[in-house]
Amino acid sequence: MYSFMGGGLFCAWVGTILLVVSTATDHWMQYRLSGSLAHQGLWRYCLGSKCYLQTDSIGEALGQGLGHAWGQSPHRSGLKGHLFCRWRTLWLREGKGPAQAYWNATRAFMILSSLCATSGIIMGILALAQQPSFARLSRPFSAGIMFFASTFFVLLALAMYTGVTVSFLGRRFGDWRFSWSYIVGWVALLMTFFAGIFYMCAYRMHECRRLSTPR
Repeated sequence: MYSFMGGGLFCAWVGTILLVVSTATDHWMQYRLSGSLAHQGLWRYCLGSKCYLQTDSIGEALGQGLGHAWGQSPHRSGLKGHLFCRWRTLWLREGKGPAQAYWNATRAFMILSSLCATSGIIMGILALAQQPSFARLSRPFSAGIMFFASTFFVLLALAMYTGVTVSFLGRRFGDWRFSWSYIVGWVALLMTFFAGIFYMCAYRMHECRRLSTPR
């Protein structure tokens, strides 16, 4: 039983770290826009070496004076302005409201997944340490449920991001691909799922031993 809980706790730690890394980094998707490499995450998009919040209006960025802000030549400034204009056209064509709801939902599911995984780790540590708290509630079972909930939320986030990216951005950029932050999210899903499996196995072993012990 303790070996299952130890393995589940290891998977949970790794999965939680990967969830935080995936949520915080800006490499969910990479693409080329007029020959320039760009990438984006859940919070920011980056064109060249400059990054902007997903909630920022592209028109506001255009009005800031790109050449003066970046200290670039007029030619470079015109190139960046062209990239911004093209991205702004795609943004307005899709509609800012639905795009904002899509980003907010994906972020919310990733944050909920991280919180559930953290709660599962706390439950798992209590179960491994055999603390007397929550005596009426099986701690391995509770930890397993939290890890499965984390898996469910990250699956919702990744499925939503995949669907919107393929149906919207994938049709507008010919040369694009999912990047390493997105892949890390799928690895985190597997780790939290296996953590839940390990703790459910520990719970079943605990119940079998309890029922087989003579009263």
